[in-house]
Amino acid sequence: MKLTSKSFFLSVFTVLVLSCVGEDDKKEETAQFKVPVEYYKLDNGLKVILSQDKTSPTIIVAVYYNIGFRIEPKNRTGFAHLFEHMMFQGSKNLPKGEFDKLTTSNGGINNGSTRFDFTNYFEIVPSHALEPILWAEADRMKGLNIDQESLTNQQGVVKNEVKVNVLNQPYGGFPWLDMPQYANTNWYNAHNFYGDLEDLDAANLQDVEAFFKTYYSPNNAAISIVGDFEMDETKKWVEQYFANIPSIELPPQPDTSEPRQLKEKEFVKNDSLANKPAIALAYHMPERNSPEYYAMGLLDQILVQGDNSLLAQKLEKEKGYTSNVSGGINYLGNMFNYKGPMIWMYDLTYDTDTSRDEILTSIEEVMSDLKTTVTQEMIDLAIIKVRSQLYDDIGGTFGLGRADLLCSFALFDDNPERINTLENEFKKITPEIVKKTIDEYLINSNRTILTINPLLAANEKTKI
Repeated sequence: MKLTSKSFFLSVFTVLVLSCVGEDDKKEETAQFKVPVEYYKLDNGLKVILSQDKTSPTIIVAVYYNIGFRIEPKNRTGFAHLFEHMMFQGSKNLPKGEFDKLTTSNGGINNGSTRFDFTNYFEIVPSHALEPILWAEADRMKGLNIDQESLTNQQGVVKNEVKVNVLNQPYGGFPWLDMPQYANTNWYNAHNFYGDLEDLDAANLQDVEAFFKTYYSPNNAAISIVGDFEMDETKKWVEQYFANIPSIELPPQPDTSEPRQLKEKEFVKNDSLANKPAIALAYHMPERNSPEYYAMGLLDQILVQGDNSLLAQKLEKEKGYTSNVSGGINYLGNMFNYKGPMIWMYDLTYDTDTSRDEILTSIEEVMSDLKTTVTQEMIDLAIIKVRSQLYDDIGGTFGLGRADLLCSFALFDDNPERINTLENEFKKITPEIVKKTIDEYLINSNRTILTINPLLAANEKTKI
């Protein structure tokens, strides 16, 4: 995955619809969050989402393909990520490096990433560069112009990325890469999606060509355009550059369902570079978009998000076992931009003079009291935190978070308007639904525990 530029800051855009309700000359003013969404499809199946924002003379173009590493080929782990790199190696009319030049010469950036259920490519550019960017994205959707030299080069790039980010790092892959492999049982959810080095070496040009022809078609993609553009002009360009790209017959999706976990699982991973133990706990999520799914979003806020979260209060403030409890739903995104099975997880490091049992005992105290302490007031505070995080996501990086949700909801639900209903879905959750969710999902039989054994700390003690 290419690194995202840190030089671009938050640009928040919201439309507030103010309504006044009067009774006996008293008026209450309420604000409703609203993102403008125009959604349609081309004849070839490409999903198009336009969200106009005139507050800044910038444009985001995001193209999402409905293929992530969850369903990459067996014996080709890491291939979806490798292929993402190949998409930057040149197309018919743009040789290698020219796409980057087109973006940067106009004062913008481009990037891409591979996630569980999609691979995305995006550009952030001044408004005047919209048409050439649309042309360039269409050119590589039509076909890649790659050779063995480019493939070999990118295999080396991805292998070095694995070595730098995972193999040669303390806590490398913990827990974002490790836990899905321990908690899940279906191969599609449980394999090493960053890629085994042997599998990365085994990829060939035939694999690249087959992958492109199978998944990179307009009827398996969504494009969102967010920012300062003219609606009619933009629709004309989308039609002009994308409409003539032929669709393909998509293969049936493999079964990615995850069987119900019936017994707690525990694992220990030795880490020769770690100097402190660490622990992660994961629970399988409820079905996406169900009431329990939204309840888990609120429980995430109650338990791990922010200094006032229950686990932070217990493990950081009261016990002093750790300086940071981090966690969430979908460590490679957020609770909205995935489709298949998912886990809710949190993790922390702790000192060697603190035992794992002490950590688990304190966690059990929080979890055992949770059901009896949940109140409507607690839920309301969690909704405020959810709203704040949602606005941050939607406004982040010149609106890239908005483009992300629009494409995700178009791909997964055929309904990008969902972006405007999320807050209301959380408001439907009652204490009874939260307690039901705790009983069904936040139970030990649905839990996986992964502990890091810090071999470096053991070696240092031996030396002393």
